[in-house]
Amino acid sequence: MKLDHVVYFTSKSPAEIVEEQRNEGNQTIIGGRHEKWGTYNALMYVKNAYVEWLSVERPEIAEQVDHPLTRLLLHDLKDKAGWGTICLSVSNIEQFNEDIINKGFETSGVMDAERRTAGGELRKWKMLFVDQPVSDELPHPFFIEWETPEEIRLEQLRAEGALTEENEKLEIRECVFGVEDPLRDIGEWAVLLSQKVGNSNDIKIGNVLLRFIQQEGGKDRLQEVIIR
Repeated sequence: MKLDHVVYFTSKSPAEIVEEQRNEGNQTIIGGRHEKWGTYNALMYVKNAYVEWLSVERPEIAEQVDHPLTRLLLHDLKDKAGWGTICLSVSNIEQFNEDIINKGFETSGVMDAERRTAGGELRKWKMLFVDQPVSDELPHPFFIEWETPEEIRLEQLRAEGALTEENEKLEIRECVFGVEDPLRDIGEWAVLLSQKVGNSNDIKIGNVLLRFIQQEGGKDRLQEVIIR
């Protein structure tokens, strides 16, 4: 298991995000369209993961689909743009689904997913969500297994110019979650992910620290992503 990507919900288009990020010196690309969900994205790859800016392209589709991430996007954007959630990659998502069901979690079941890139290519993967009502409570991470092996994906990204030498010097080091009850949430995540809890309300996934801090009021959400 490793961090695959972090998701930022925005009302801006991918083109706007790319221009904004490149003006700040960050190599970012237009990811493409999730045609079945009515959403599209911009992406910034770093050495160990990537940042996804997700927005609604076709509200008439997005508002009708039964897709957990799309529902969360629509819910959060009623308030404001901001960090939404994280995605972890697993090597056998069907087995992982069985494992967490055996722990007592209800799930979406493994779902097929795809994105049409700006260049017209179709990228495919499988994904899995823990069943939760969409609310201001902290969403559990969701899970992904890519159709293409990681080393091949990385070579494709380098060839396309999406993963540059400068970007490969950067890594996502920490994901900080602001929540009302850190002990409750980190306990649930530790069971879900089969991980030990650290001394500072944190969980280590590979080389990324997931840290839970207490906040008063507002949504329980991913609050900060530290990239160095």
